[in-house]
Formats: sequence, structure tokens, C-alpha cells
Amino acid sequence: MARLNSAQQIKTIRVHEDTGSGPPGDSSVLFSRSRAADFDRETDLVGVFLNQARRFAREPMLWRKVDGTYTPLTWAEVEVRAVALANALRDHGIEPGDRVSLVSENRPEWIIADLAILMAGAVVAPCYVTNTVADHLHVLDDSGAKAFIVSTAKLAPRALEAASQAHETPVIIAIEPLPRHQNTGLDVLAWDDLVTRYRGRPRPPTVSAIEPDDLCAIIYTSGTGGTPKGVMLSHANILHNCRGAYALLKGIGLGKEVFLSFLPLSHSYEHAAGLHFPISIGAQVWFAEGLDKLATNMQEARPTIMTAVPRLYETMRTRVLRGLDSQSEGKRKLFWRTHELGLKRYHHPDRLTLKDRVVDAVLDRLVRGKVRKRFGGRLKAMVAGGGPLNVEVGLFFHSLGVPILQGYGQTESSPVISCNVPGRVRMHTVGPPIRDVEVHIAGDGEILVRGGNVMKGYWNNEKATRAAIDADGWLHTGDVGVIDEYGCIQITDRKKDIIVNSGGDNISPQRIEGLLCLEPEIGQAMVYGDKRPHLVALIVPDEEWLGRWKAKSGKEGDLPALAEDPDLRKAVSDALGRVNAKLGQIEKVRRFMIAPEPFTVDNDQMTPTMKVRRHVLRAEYGQRLEALYGG
Repeated sequence: MARLNSAQQIKTIRVHEDTGSGPPGDSSVLFSRSRAADFDRETDLVGVFLNQARRFAREPMLWRKVDGTYTPLTWAEVEVRAVALANALRDHGIEPGDRVSLVSENRPEWIIADLAILMAGAVVAPCYVTNTVADHLHVLDDSGAKAFIVSTAKLAPRALEAASQAHETPVIIAIEPLPRHQNTGLDVLAWDDLVTRYRGRPRPPTVSAIEPDDLCAIIYTSGTGGTPKGVMLSHANILHNCRGAYALLKGIGLGKEVFLSFLPLSHSYEHAAGLHFPISIGAQVWFAEGLDKLATNMQEARPTIMTAVPRLYETMRTRVLRGLDSQSEGKRKLFWRTHELGLKRYHHPDRLTLKDRVVDAVLDRLVRGKVRKRFGGRLKAMVAGGGPLNVEVGLFFHSLGVPILQGYGQTESSPVISCNVPGRVRMHTVGPPIRDVEVHIAGDGEILVRGGNVMKGYWNNEKATRAAIDADGWLHTGDVGVIDEYGCIQITDRKKDIIVNSGGDNISPQRIEGLLCLEPEIGQAMVYGDKRPHLVALIVPDEEWLGRWKAKSGKEGDLPALAEDPDLRKAVSDALGRVNAKLGQIEKVRRFMIAPEPFTVDNDQMTPTMKVRRHVLRAEYGQRLEALYGG
């Protein structure tokens, strides 16, 4: 890729020192009296863990539900099990640099497996639990995995079928016992047997041989644009992210932190922010039982830090507003007055009168205190990433005392590039770059990134690597944005997702989709119209709203049966009209179709982090969307 010229280098920002308080570059201030690792001395992720395990040996580290009660594993016990599994991997032929795949729901064994793989000098190549046989096979064959760790009998059939078809048949390690019929033709080892047999052995020699630039993970992209590519991340890459995250968050008073893990650990976001970062700051990790039990688990774990994707916030906002409908008029007035004052404090803090401040303080106890309790009551930061957070949704929670920090990144940057700073949130942005990351806005608006967080490249794909990282080390993100006067990045769209209509106008579909999904009638939406005279949309009605609408209207049938119902279309059309009233002429959605099913991970229309797979939806609905332009 060609070198950037001066015309392309529109604006550059770089954060060299800590984003919080303290003398610039004073590592004693940064790390003293802290549970955090000494990032100035640590060189690999295994070293970070082992030093933390020595410091906090008897303290709880990982919590999971056992027979209805959260039960901990201590740092010392996690180390014992990880060392045992590392020795088992070595004895079963895993050499330094070999790849080991892993498919599991979030649980303590996921983290233990990751640490064990690294201790063996190997590289983790995680798979999503939603992967098809073909998806698993792609990861196994592309990475050349020599072992495959599988958690449950439910996940085993697709994993084992892929393993049996792989170019190199991997050794299978089953975390839970598998039925006999699932073991046919493959060498399946039992996790518990290995941990018991190798328990007590010393750390393998590979532990002390790890170099900062060694690969620690090959994480496959979620496939929003096609075939997943394997992103090569080193120990130094992820440590760079951990250090940047610590510099960003230390201002909130980091101590004995508690994370609640529910985003898939197979995704780079949770792999760094929900696994290695908590280890690096001596935190506990509690594992949620699932999205459906997240609210209950928040009450049990009472997390201090959480990571989440925008879709979760959108869903939670909808539930809060629906719950408000059943409250008395007086409580509703208090709620909206709290929201109003919260927004005023955000937008115009200098205009808060003495009366405003007194009322706001009272409402903080009466209203915000109850909202905070729904999140466990001690949340210090809830970091939003993995996609664009609608500003209205972010401000809704911010006004109610939920400390949302919108960040930005991608797998290729380990993954964090930037994040809003506690106490200095600019909700329409994704904040300034984290420590020691440079950002350029190129002449065409693309965001370019350079720093220790940038990947080593794509596994087995030098052509794609050259297209992503230029000769000067700049990662071309494919995202379009600007840098504001405060040094914060504002993302306007994905370069590939921008719609160019037949009049040559550039239109951001994500902004319009975000506004559509704020309407109570609309659960999901995809805007369409490249090279066409105007926009059309594919819309999925909100499931709960649809249930109430059916009860009220006396309609029967499922979504496929109702997709063409004129009364349902009228209700959705009214919602569309409200959104169109807020949009410019070229942004208005002129026609729409109702999808016969929601966009889900199971039908491959969404990624595991809840991002729409546009190419899949275009392939499925393209002809019907094109038909909306006829007549």
C-alpha cells in the first residue's frame, strides 16, 4: 500500500502518557499501591498471570454457578489446573507455536485452557459456540490446529464432525464427558483425567521461553464481510491493550474489581477486556449463566466493571421504558425529571440552577439509586464496544447514573483503539486513543491506526495483510470518522457500508438503522439503496411489541404469516414516518418490507457480538428489496 502523503495526513492524535491523573510518565504513581501488574516490566501474558497468582494465591479469582450457588476458584487453584493442562498438552505432542482450538461457553475452564495453551508455548485459536461444522472446519484447517478443546455434549457434534474432516485430525479434549457415540474415530481425552494425572508437575520449560513478540492467539474475524480471517495477536499486542485500559480506568479508583463475563470469550473484545485485562489488575471474574439471566446475575455478582455491546443497551432501555408504563403517573414524572436534569447536567452543566442541583441530588437517591441497583449497585464503568452505540441510548443511561464509556476497536487492534475517559464523556464520540496509540484521518476519511496494539497480520494471508497494514505500519481500519477539537474520534460509518445513491450522495446506513430501532415497534432494521434513487429497508418488528399488538388487534399467527398483514404494515409505517420526520431528504426510507424472521446468530444473519451480517441479508432478501423499487 502506498505511503501516506501530507495531504492524506489530515489530523493525527497520540496519547503518550496516562489518561488519568498523576505526573506524566511516572510509573511509580501509575502502579504503586495497586493490584495491577507492573506493565513496565512484564513482557508476556503468562508472566502476568503467574505473578498475580503468587500475589493473590488464596483469593477468589473465577466464579461460576454450581447447583444454583456461585462458587469460586482461587488464583492458586487456577494456576495448578492450568499448569497441569499445559503439561498434558506438551505430552500429547503440542510444541511451541502449535495452534490449539477451543469451543466453549464462558466458564472457568475457558480461561484455564487459554492460560494452559500459552504456558505450553502454543497459540489459542478460539471458535464461537454458534459455529457450524463448516465454520469449525475453516478454523481447524486454516490454523492447522493440533488439538481441539470442546466443552459440552451439546457443542460436541458439530466440533467433532469438523475435526473428523480436518486435514490434520486434532487431539480432542472434552471438558465434560461425551456420550460414547460422539467419540467414534477420534482420540478423545477427558479434561478431569488430564488435570488429575498431571497435577503437581512443575511448570513446563516453555513458560520461561515466551518472548513478547510470540503469537498468543489467532482470532478469526466475525465474518461481517465474508470469510473470516485469522488475526495474529502477540503477547505484546494484548499487554499493550491491558496497559492502555489501566491508564484509562485508574481514575475511577481501581481496587478489588469484579467483572461479570457474558460476551463470548472467543471474540477479541472479551478475550482481552474480560480475560487478560482482569488478570492484569487482579480482578475477579464472575460468569453469567446467559443473557436471559443477566439481570439476576448482576444482582448476585454486583460487578464493578462490565463490557457490553450496544444491542444490550438498546434492549435494556426498551425494558426500562416498558416497565415505566406500569408505574404511577407520579413515578413516571419523577423518572422523566431525573432524565431531564441528567441531560442538562451533561449538555449544559453551567446552567444548572441551585434549585436544579438540590432536586437532582434528591432524584439521585430516589430514582438513580434504584436504577444503579438493577446493575448490582456498585458499577464503576460499563464499557460499550463491538459496534456503534446510539447517542440517544447512551445519554439515556448516562442521565440515569449508569457510567457508560463508549469505546472503539477491532480484532486487528487487539482490539481497543480508543475509549471515552471517565468524567470526560463525549457520548457522540468513541473517546481519544488509548495510551501510546496514534490515529490519522486519511484524505478519504478513513481512520488509520498505528501502535503496539496493531496485529502482526492475517494468518496465511499475506495479500490481506498488505491491504490492511501499509509500509509505514498504519492499520487501515475501514472505518470513516473525524477527530473533534478535544481529540476524540467520532465514527461516521464503515467505509464498505456507506451507501452511495444514484445521485452520488453518501449515506450512513448505521445512523438511520439506529434511529429506526429506537421506535418501540421496530426490533431490527437494515437499510438498503446502493446505486438506487432512494432508500428502502428490511424491518423486523420488536418481539414484545408484536405480542402486545396481536393481543390488542385480535390477530393470530407468527411473524411469517403476518409479514404482509396490512394492519401490521400500517403500524410499522407509522413508526417509519416518525423517523423520517427527523431525517434529511436523501436519508428518508421510502418503502420497506417486513422480514419473516428475526436476524439471529443461528440463521447466520448476525455475528456473535450482535452485528448485522449485511452480505448475508443482501443475499437472502436482495431480490425482494430490489422489487420495492418497481412501480
